Amino acid sequence: QVHLVQSGGGLVQTGGSLRLSCAPSTRTGSRYAIGWFRQAPGKGREFLATINWDSTKTLYENSLKGRFTISRDSAQNTVYLQMDSLKPEDTAVYYCATGKKLAFYYLTRDLADYDYWGQGTQVTVSS
Repeated sequence: QVHLVQSGGGLVQTGGSLRLSCAPSTRTGSRYAIGWFRQAPGKGREFLATINWDSTKTLYENSLKGRFTISRDSAQNTVYLQMDSLKPEDTAVYYCATGKKLAFYYLTRDLADYDYWGQGTQVTVSS
């Protein structure tokens, strides 16, 4: 069992930046890829980005690459999602997640492969 603890988020104006953090509760969690997703009101959960255990591989939703950057600090056992040039349509609840299949070098955008989810954090971008 891996618990993911999220922090960051909040209210920002259009064009602003935010950084989200996601920390596995155990060092075991550091061996797995971590993904970021979001869910806007009335919509399904959307894949954003994922990074493998040693930061050698990343996978992004194509439409977000360039504005969102995923990174990992192994010493802090924390994964970050840096979000720049934010738009009102980025308003959503953001989640990090990991899964038992996601050890070492396997990356996926498939929600079904993610077993453990963070508590979610609200990001609101005002126009």
